[in-house]
Amino acid sequence: MKIKIIKIVTALTLSVGLLSGVSSTEAATKEMKVHFINVGQGDSIYIKTAAGDDIIIDAGNKDGSDVVSYLKKQKVKDIEVMISTHPDADHIGGLDEVLKAFKVKSVYAPKVSHTSQAYKDFLTAVKREGVKIKTAQKGVKLPLKGVSATFVAPVKTYSKSDLNDWSAVLRLVYGKKSFLFTGDAEVKSETDMIKSKQTLKADVLKVGHHGAKTSTSAAFLKAVKPSYAVLSVGKNSYGHPTSTVVNRLNSMKVKTYRTDKSGHIIFTTNGSNLSVKTVK
Repeated sequence: MKIKIIKIVTALTLSVGLLSGVSSTEAATKEMKVHFINVGQGDSIYIKTAAGDDIIIDAGNKDGSDVVSYLKKQKVKDIEVMISTHPDADHIGGLDEVLKAFKVKSVYAPKVSHTSQAYKDFLTAVKREGVKIKTAQKGVKLPLKGVSATFVAPVKTYSKSDLNDWSAVLRLVYGKKSFLFTGDAEVKSETDMIKSKQTLKADVLKVGHHGAKTSTSAAFLKAVKPSYAVLSVGKNSYGHPTSTVVNRLNSMKVKTYRTDKSGHIIFTTNGSNLSVKTVK
């Protein structure tokens, strides 16, 4: 008699699972993955939320084929959100190829323009896909399920002679874990973020401007309090990352990863725990 009862309970459990369309395995693996793609001296970040949404932040330099290839390996079919942090070629350069390769549902960028070919190619690609660019600025929230994704910068308008402080800075929260993606935001923007009294705390910080000494101030690090930091950097003539920033991160006991040394850096979180792996 006991055996029959167990069989009935098991059958009912399976039926409920099938009716809801969610297997017990899927229910147990609600994880978000954040990929810092190794694109050399540039930035590109791919995020797969636990709800299944795909986000791309920047796409490295002029040739975006490496980013497209990486996304295809991750079995990306379409992209819910594309973010261009600012018009510099080492961030915006490959976005036109990503737009060509995937259906992109929404595009966000700060309200600043540039005369560079990379920026023109980006605008042409966005227009061709029939998407309108939404303004990335402080307080704008991304309409995504299961996560909180809010732009904390740019807080103000800045001089067009230096585009870095225009960088769209996104804070992404899933459960108890948080990430801050800073683009090339420098001290002026960092100071405005702090003064604006927004929550900047993050477990993982994408270090601003590839580790340039004009970003990642002590005050900003104190506000963010990261456990991990990622330097997206390649061979360059700028001296990135600077010893000033590397030493500052070390002195605050932040576990730091570099794409030029570790390759792709992938964080996985279920909202409670956080793990990291590197792939060359």
